[in-house]
Amino acid sequence: MSDFYKKILDNNKKWVEEKLAIDKDFFKDLSKGQNPPLLWIGCSDSRVPANEIIGAAPGEVFVHRNIANMVIHSDMNMLSVLDYAVNALKIKHIIVCGHYGCGGVKAAMGNDSIGIIDNWIRHIKDVYRHHRVYLDSIIDENERFNKFVEINVKEQVYDLAKTSIVQSAWKSGQEVSIHGWVYGLNSGYVTDLNVNIDSNEKLDDVYQLKF
Repeated sequence: MSDFYKKILDNNKKWVEEKLAIDKDFFKDLSKGQNPPLLWIGCSDSRVPANEIIGAAPGEVFVHRNIANMVIHSDMNMLSVLDYAVNALKIKHIIVCGHYGCGGVKAAMGNDSIGIIDNWIRHIKDVYRHHRVYLDSIIDENERFNKFVEINVKEQVYDLAKTSIVQSAWKSGQEVSIHGWVYGLNSGYVTDLNVNIDSNEKLDDVYQLKF
């Protein structure tokens, strides 16, 4: 058994003991069910842990993660998580959280083939294509990279609002708000991009569904 593998098993035991020392019924209560107010759609990057960033306890955040925090209308994994969060858990807030220095976004700015992930990165390239004139006008490469991260998050927020799942919830009067954030790896702080949607009225007419 490797030292790292043994360490993480030992860490689990330590974590359980610490929780029980504070509340002997912690896991008993946790096992009764979940009622999180928030769905977090974030990047798979190991440096962006949803619960820790916002100081949330177990049971407070329902999480979906993928490369570059993408919302793709044909992704059944993401749609299944979204449907359960909205229709079963009745969450009130959805946060799409990207992060500066995102490897997936960086890859979409270049032409190197990485492997099967190229097919996923193509969706991010589509975002760049839609904003090419603005992004190409930014001379400083690092600034362009940061702006692309922000634009990608904003596009994913709107893509969430376009789903039939979210629009159906709004139609029925359910309170669901979608927000876009970017996390700073070198600071620990999140930046609210001020893209907040709570109805389909902010969408182009062609995306507004009638039920």
